[in-house]
Amino acid sequence: MLDAVDRTTAGERIIASKAAPRGLLPMEARGLTLAISGKRLVDAVDLDLNANSITMIMGPNGAGKSLLIRLLHGMITPTSGSITWSGEQLNEGMRRRQAMVFQRPVLLRRSVAANVDFVLSLRGPTDKAKRDHILEHVGLLEHAKQPARLLSGGEQQRLALARALALEPDVLFLDEPTASLDPASVLRIEQIVSSAHASGTKIIFITHDFGQAKRLAGDIVLMHRGGVLEHTPAEKFFEKPQTAKGVDFLAGRIVL
Repeated sequence: MLDAVDRTTAGERIIASKAAPRGLLPMEARGLTLAISGKRLVDAVDLDLNANSITMIMGPNGAGKSLLIRLLHGMITPTSGSITWSGEQLNEGMRRRQAMVFQRPVLLRRSVAANVDFVLSLRGPTDKAKRDHILEHVGLLEHAKQPARLLSGGEQQRLALARALALEPDVLFLDEPTASLDPASVLRIEQIVSSAHASGTKIIFITHDFGQAKRLAGDIVLMHRGGVLEHTPAEKFFEKPQTAKGVDFLAGRIVL
């Protein structure tokens, strides 16, 4: 799953050959709702994810994007509604076939190598050759013995991705993984994500970056006030949104 990808200039789409998706698709959410203190933060979402595209979830702050992917991953329980993966209700076995990377990396206070070793140990005896291959893939092998906390922000996020990829997930959720990173770090992470997608991992990625979405996305989910306004192929979305609020969003006029 650690194949390389070709990259053009920063303003062009990433090119990657597509492998067959792994077994959790399709995903279907029906009436998915999360209410806290009587307020619906995710509001009766119906969503189908069938293709092994990179799905970008976009929308203003507070639209419910992060809550939605946590629901889809099973990190939080919906107030009502259902989530199925490959025709079965979301369960713990399915969660183990998924991984998530957050905006702020969640790392152990150990060495870079030990962070990956810990994840690999969850699946069996530690495979040092596999660990080194993963670290080389994300450009961190030379930092293997260094404490993770001494890495730069971009390097820490690459280590978080390495930990996620060590699980060989069918589905990888990414919650604004490149926010606040410099352009070079952003593009490096995009390359790693695109490589995972090319090898068959379904990517569900939250971003506020239009350029990033244009480079990576196969389809766009636009959220507003806890609901899904649009779900459409990326090229169609950026060329002609289906809703007036979609037009406003692209023009920078939409707010929560």
